[in-house]
Amino acid sequence: MQALKTTFAKLRPNVDFCALRVVETRGETLAVRQDVQEPLTRTVDRGAMVTVLHRGGYGYAATSRLTEAGLQAAIDEAKRWAELSRTRSVFDYSQLQMPEPDGTYRSPQVADAPQWQRRELLDLLMAESRAAKIDDRIVDWGATVALLQTRQFYISHAAAVQGAAGVEQEFHYVMPGASVTAFGNGDSQTRSLGGQYNGYYRQGGMEIVQAAGLIGAGRRVAEEALELLHAPNCPTGQMDLLLLPEQMMLQLHESIGHPLELDRILGDERNYAGTSFVTPEMFGSYRYGSDLLNVAYDPTIANEFASYGWDDDGSPAQKHLLIQDGILQRPLGGAISQARAGLPGVANARACAWNRPPIDRMANLNIEPGDATLAEMIASVEHGVLMDTNVSWSIDDSRNKFQFGCERGMRIENGKLAGVVKNPNYRGISATFWRALKRVGNASTSHTMGTPFCGKGEPNQVIRVGHASPACLFANIEVFGGES
Repeated sequence: MQALKTTFAKLRPNVDFCALRVVETRGETLAVRQDVQEPLTRTVDRGAMVTVLHRGGYGYAATSRLTEAGLQAAIDEAKRWAELSRTRSVFDYSQLQMPEPDGTYRSPQVADAPQWQRRELLDLLMAESRAAKIDDRIVDWGATVALLQTRQFYISHAAAVQGAAGVEQEFHYVMPGASVTAFGNGDSQTRSLGGQYNGYYRQGGMEIVQAAGLIGAGRRVAEEALELLHAPNCPTGQMDLLLLPEQMMLQLHESIGHPLELDRILGDERNYAGTSFVTPEMFGSYRYGSDLLNVAYDPTIANEFASYGWDDDGSPAQKHLLIQDGILQRPLGGAISQARAGLPGVANARACAWNRPPIDRMANLNIEPGDATLAEMIASVEHGVLMDTNVSWSIDDSRNKFQFGCERGMRIENGKLAGVVKNPNYRGISATFWRALKRVGNASTSHTMGTPFCGKGEPNQVIRVGHASPACLFANIEVFGGES
């Protein structure tokens, strides 16, 4: 990284602003399916993105040739695009003052935690796989754990010439998972650890494997899958809805995170990922939810899945409340979108790789805990359903009307849990759903989750996002089940 900084400093961009972002990612996945070890997968990806602001235009170019010639070619290409865009852009980039960051950030590493040992991890995965096959009705099962290590370096050309250090960040991600599918009497049910597309994904070391509950998950998940085969369908009607964290992360992600992305609000995503029901005029006054709703954007939390010290445009990470006491305060917009909209935002200009430009993305988007225990919330419900772990979702292109399904539910009658139900679903409208929030769980009900599958942008970018949430209780929600 330092050698690349020296090489970059030698070049002569002859532009108003030029920055270099270098990214190197190494990944490894271990998996066992139906008691058979799957092939080990390993990936290495390395390259650089050059960003240029010149004469009011904006351009970028990526290269995997990390040589003097390769970087110069990327600078020339980025400058060419800046020249082409300067009279056609919706924004005059000469008004933008880009940050000049300096410092380091590294994911937490627990000194006494077990390290990445393939043999021991494969033995664990095989043991959980074998523990899951407890019945002939178990037709598919498996367990996995993946490791991802990313190093990033960012510096402006002016800072490199002056001998500044720039920003160097190193991230360590651990992603455990398990899933079991049972089939009987013409019905199939799947139960998983944290969700089939999301999970207890965090930054840190091997301590995450235990903290996520992978140890012992095989049999537990299998028992719950079999239980769902015999369970009745979820009841249908207007009732209270208690969502646990494995579902709350999806609810938060889709109906708060995406609608608040400022580039989407400004219209950048309309032809692909959709627009938003939120408008710029709503910030500071719009009632997004009940007084109990407080939503924080916080990349500074050490072990969450999308924590960092600086975003990919060099803005320093800080915690901000996006929604405070139910009132919409600020959007998810990085430096460029903030300048375009004239609104305060957050440090969330993020790219999924070296060959993608930063755009407005979620990072760690969390619901602040309340004061209720899980037992207190259950006891307050006369008629309702508890739901956990997302299995399906559908939401319109303005991120307003939605319909979500969960792996598992439990009826609540007269303040007590009254049995498991399968195929639990609910629907609502973002603009009113959060106003029905009537209890927020305390820290004891909260879990830290993450997903590596948040897609957006053209060309597409699939990025890592973190979500922490307590259990939340909503009043008078439309709930429905599967067919009898």
